[in-house]
This record gives sequence, C-alpha cells and structure tokens, in this order.
Amino acid sequence: MSDRRRSFYGWGYEDDQASDDELRWFEKTWSNLFGVDRFEPMPMPRESEIELRAPRVQPPASLQAFVTSDKHERLFHSYGRSVHDLARMIHRRDFSNPPDWVAYPRDESEVRALLDWCSAGDIAAIPFGGGSSVVGGVNPPGDDRYRGSVTIDMSRMDRVLEVDPVSQAARIQAGVLGPSLEQQLKPTGLTLRFFLQAWEFSSLGGWIATRAAGHYATVYSQIDDHVESLRVVTPSGTVASRRLPTSGAGPNPDRLFLGSEGALGIITEAWVRLHRRPKFRKSTTVRFDDYARAVDAVRAISQAGLYPANARLLERGEAAFTEAGDGRHEVLILTFEGADHPFDAWMQRALELCADHGGQWDPEALADSESQRSGAAGNWRDKFLRGPFLRPHAIARGVMRDTIESCITWDRYLDFQARVKAQTLRAIREVTGRDGTCTVRFTHLYPDGPAPYFTWHALGDKSKLVEQFWAIKSAASQAMIDAGGTITHHHALGRDHRTWYDQERPPLFADTLRAAKRVLDPRSVLNPGVLIDP
Repeated sequence: MSDRRRSFYGWGYEDDQASDDELRWFEKTWSNLFGVDRFEPMPMPRESEIELRAPRVQPPASLQAFVTSDKHERLFHSYGRSVHDLARMIHRRDFSNPPDWVAYPRDESEVRALLDWCSAGDIAAIPFGGGSSVVGGVNPPGDDRYRGSVTIDMSRMDRVLEVDPVSQAARIQAGVLGPSLEQQLKPTGLTLRFFLQAWEFSSLGGWIATRAAGHYATVYSQIDDHVESLRVVTPSGTVASRRLPTSGAGPNPDRLFLGSEGALGIITEAWVRLHRRPKFRKSTTVRFDDYARAVDAVRAISQAGLYPANARLLERGEAAFTEAGDGRHEVLILTFEGADHPFDAWMQRALELCADHGGQWDPEALADSESQRSGAAGNWRDKFLRGPFLRPHAIARGVMRDTIESCITWDRYLDFQARVKAQTLRAIREVTGRDGTCTVRFTHLYPDGPAPYFTWHALGDKSKLVEQFWAIKSAASQAMIDAGGTITHHHALGRDHRTWYDQERPPLFADTLRAAKRVLDPRSVLNPGVLIDP
C-alpha cells in the first residue's frame, strides 16, 4: 500500500498531475477543434472548502483498528473517475453522499466482520479496488433504505502469496495494484502481463470483478482467461473454487463472480495464469487509404491464427488527434511478442495480408523491436496513457471527452460503426448547439468480430455539463444497443450502464441473478444498484 495520497477529484497521485506542457498542448488542441480563443477553467476543488456530513453510523469497537472517517479518505472514496463523476465534483462541488466510513481489511476475517456488521445494520458495503471505475461502480448509493455506507478498500490485501513456476500460475490477494503485482512477480521471471490504461490505479480483484480486458489484442485479452480459481467472501459465507486448468463438472463457480462488480461477494484472492516475460518483439505501423479495406485487413489477420499482441486500427481522425498519423490515412499499430521464439514469419504473413488490402508500411521500421515506443505507435501510446490525467482539466474547461466501447460481429461492423457515430454526433449537436467529434479504433480482435472503441468530444456549458454529458452518453449508448452491439466490452456496468444492460440481458437470466443475490447477500448490502436492484 503506497503512502502517497491519491487525488480525490482527479487521476493519479497528488504529486503527479498534468504538467504545464501537457495543459498547453491540451488548450491548443481544443482551441483549434472548437474554434475557442481562450478557456476559463473552473478552479479545482480544495479539501479545505468542502464540508462533509458526519458519519451516520458508528462501527463496533472490534472494527475500529481498520476503519477510518478521515476526510480525505471519505472524499477520495465518494466517486469513481467518469466524466459524470468529475463534473459533479468540479462544477457542482457535490460531495453530499460520501461513505460514512472507509475500511481497510487486512485479511478475510476482517472482510467477514465488515459484512456481518453491514448485514446486521442495513449498511451498504461498497467493494473498492483502485477506484478507477468510469461507470459509477464504486459510488455509495443514494438510497434512503440504508442507514449508512462503508467503502471496503482492499488495498492492504496486496501480496503475491504463492507462485507455481511449473504450472506458471500464482495465488495473489485481490487488492494488489498493477505495478506492485508485477514487481512482486519479477524475481520469478513470470508476469501476468495484463496491462490496461488504468493499470497503475486498478487492482487484480477489480479486473476480475469487472471482467476487464488488457492491452493484448488477441488471445490474452480478457481477465476471464487468466483465472484458475477464486476465493470470494459473501454475507452468507465463503466460496472457494478448486484450482484446475479447466473442468467440465457443471457450471463454473468462478463465472458467477467474474463481472459481478462486488454485488454478489468480495473477491479476496485468486489463482491466475502467468506467462514468461517476452524476449522477442516485432512491431510496425501500416497505413491504409480506405477504411473498409483496412477493416478487412484486420479481419484477415484475426482469422489467420497469427494472434498479434497489438493490432489497433485507428480511424484517420483518431490517428490525427493522437498524433499517430496525419489525418489522411487509417493507421494499424501491429505488434507480435513472446518469450519462446522470434516473430519474423508471423509479422511477414500479417503484412502480406495488409498488402492484399492496400496497406503500406516503412520496411526500415521493422528492424526496430522497440518501435512501439516511438513514432506513430509511441505517440499514440503516450497520449493514451496520459489521457486520464488531463480529464479533470478538460471538464474544468467544459470539454467533454468520453469513450464507449462495444463488440459486434464482422458482418455487421461497418453498419454498426456508421450508426453509432452518426447518432453520437447528432446528439452532440442537439445537446450543445455546436459540432463535436467521434472517432473509433479497434482495441481487441476476435475471429468473429472486433471490439470498437468510440471516443467523442464536445464543448458544453459548464453550468449544465452534468446533464449535457448524460444526454450525449445516453444517446450513444442506446445507439450501440439498437445496432445490435453490447453496452460494454471491458468498462463494466456499474450503475451508469444499467439501463442498457437491462435491455441486453435475457429476462430469465435476470431472475437467475436475483435468486443468486438473495442466497449470497440476503440483506442486499453489497454494492446496491449494480447488476440488479436491491
């Protein structure tokens, strides 16, 4: 657990925020995009100016050693990090619903004790990993049926407990954040190699609970495929699955908790599959003059059994905005990597498939195994990783930048993409009175379809930003459902996506989830409003 303090209204640590150079780049970019000469940013909230209500409930003496009502802790745990959350903090100064207490359990017995207290006292229990949710997944419920709320922060349960080098797996506590996990594994020569934009500020338990996807474009994308077994503490008891490579013995118990977002239980530890650290890498970028042909090239690669580690297709607008291209071409960032053998033949075949569909590349770039950290790929990578640090500053200036991601089969993709983009742009114009942008990239590939990741930008009215954001997000989300996609590929559901998840989810399966909730959480105290209503 780090001693550095996290920003309660933004991304990352208080001592590592957006630099002056980044803010100058941001303002220049957005001035050009929206034709605005100057921005008048809203000042960031200060802890000293915020008054929090007193805790509504008091924990028993047996819990006092690992719970706190510290003001900063309650502020930090009041929200996730969505545009909606940040707008409420920055423009509304709305901290009216903080958790009454923040708990830091150190072992399973303390997790059980917390759930016993919450169940007996009608207190909402909010499981918390790193707090990077962008869908309202960690916010205390604004529900009068609960006497209070406690956020259960798992960050003190952060150790790699056991490593099996023969089977290439490890037993790891759920509260560990990405950097600490990899640092603990490093002496073994093994890695989970599960990197995502929020890697530095998200936890293993959070990845599992939200069915997160890492940066691998193929094969190793979903956390689902890394999980061997789980331990989950629920108000009704502990569920511990058997560690096996696979099993055909009935429904898999782990699958019940993958994606459950803390509504059915709190994941305390997991056995996860590891990999040897990569030694071989081949990377390049490919340019296309036609978007449909670029899509066909990527589909051919995904169906060829080549399994690239990275195959991000950036629409020309996305490429230009992230300085990965000049705006005249679609750009494919293509990487192969692994521990066992060189990937020259794999890259050669992938480029042959690209050439079949009009792709062009610079042959000299293939010689540089670190090219993904420079040039077009490096520019995109840097903008991608630093994006969250700029988000609160964008919101302070009235700039809304959000992403929605989905998954769709190849045969329907082009129509899907066109419909979602058109509806999103229409909503931006209707809501803000001016044009915005909507670009798309592929984040993950499957033989039967891509995961498109839409990024939209709009300049709103700072006094109405919460409502404007929600109106645009709602229109874009409904467009994805109406066009046959899923409401999320890897950002989870939280409370923000419930409306569209309820449309996507089969009704009888919803009844099944409710039945599971009644068995595992009879008093409905775990993360109320996530997945199903209390």
